Amino acid sequence: MYNDVDRVLFDETAIQSRLQTLAETITADYLGKELAVVAILNGSLIFAADLLRHIPLPLTLHCLSIASYHGGTESSGVVTFNQLALPNLSGRHVLILDDILDSGLTLEAVSKRLTEAEKPASVRICVLLQKRKERIPAIAADYIGFEIEDEFVVGYGLDYQQRYRNLPFVGVLRSEAS
Repeated sequence: MYNDVDRVLFDETAIQSRLQTLAETITADYLGKELAVVAILNGSLIFAADLLRHIPLPLTLHCLSIASYHGGTESSGVVTFNQLALPNLSGRHVLILDDILDSGLTLEAVSKRLTEAEKPASVRICVLLQKRKERIPAIAADYIGFEIEDEFVVGYGLDYQQRYRNLPFVGVLRSEAS
């Protein structure tokens, strides 16, 4: 598994340090507010767990199972919600957590659906990684762990065909491994 990674972009120490800084900013921004965190599964699972341990606020955690890659290395362009019911977020301040902002299709679909269906007080987006690229739709994250080039990465929750999520770092997948 480690041999399938071309190079490590962010090791475990760098990730944990950045999560601490993100958590401090998020904590300050949501102090005194009713926070509802919506984690996009499966990719954000490790990121969400580690980040939320550093946020000393009362909050609720909800998970949405969403798919847009469908096994490849690029978004299929189709965002699939794998459950019918959405959490009740009416009047709450919502923080959406996702592993990566790539095409923007998943985060736009989730944000739009939650906003239209649930009428939250606010919606913000936090991602571990944001690719440096133009997006249509032009969606932006409010909190960003790291910016990266437009490369296919794995580890720390990010996968290729459901593999590599358990790597303790974020690295670029070798082209021959995909």
